[in-house]
Amino acid sequence: MNRIEGKRVLVTGASAGIGEACARAFAARGARLVLWARRKDRLEKLARALDTEVETAVVDVRDRDAVRAAVEALHDGGGVPDILVNNAGLAAGMDKLHEGDYDHWDRMIDTNVKGLLNVTREVLPLMVERDSGHVIHIGSIAGRHVYPKGAVYNATKFAVRALSEGMNLDLVGTRVRVSSVDPGMVETEFSLVRFDGDAERAASIYAGTEPLTAGDVADAVVYVAGTPPHVNIASLMILPTAQRGPTVIHREKG
Repeated sequence: MNRIEGKRVLVTGASAGIGEACARAFAARGARLVLWARRKDRLEKLARALDTEVETAVVDVRDRDAVRAAVEALHDGGGVPDILVNNAGLAAGMDKLHEGDYDHWDRMIDTNVKGLLNVTREVLPLMVERDSGHVIHIGSIAGRHVYPKGAVYNATKFAVRALSEGMNLDLVGTRVRVSSVDPGMVETEFSLVRFDGDAERAASIYAGTEPLTAGDVADAVVYVAGTPPHVNIASLMILPTAQRGPTVIHREKG
């Protein structure tokens, strides 16, 4: 049964990677899409490629006023999301804490934590008022297990996990669901962003192994979103078969 067809889905960070893959996967199941990202050209190109109703808006989730204005515009147009996919997020740098870069820290905290809060705070009351809806956070294995030189990124994803669990408690008695989909290693622009465009270093992260694709994660998100209304998958961790922990990864030699 397709429980997604006709639903309005808001995806943040939709211009690339997991966000783009989620947009394509939801569109394939007949959802109506609202896509947010910072890169207008990519958003518009993606919208043209999708065979469904699509609204786009250039929104930086770190900008609270912009988020508020975008949600108000949706509400005024009668387009309250049925599903919110909080995907916008990033890693910046990979350093020991005492050698970390303040700008990297700010980018991660402002996007991964405060950005998620900004969007959720504006959308969730509309779902509660309607007594239906589903919020899906894109978390990470990094929100379950700490690894070397990742302390601040880990902290932001542990925060996403705590927020997911806390939101579920706050929403008891409503029919609004909250889920977290937590991927392991996924080959997207993630590492390229993390290493400030160093393509060689980014590629080395995936060398000798077969990571997840953005489409693999999108399939999991769609599965979670498509469960019956009485089913709430609070947390789902998805890993490539070659990975069994943050740093436990099988790599082929040669």
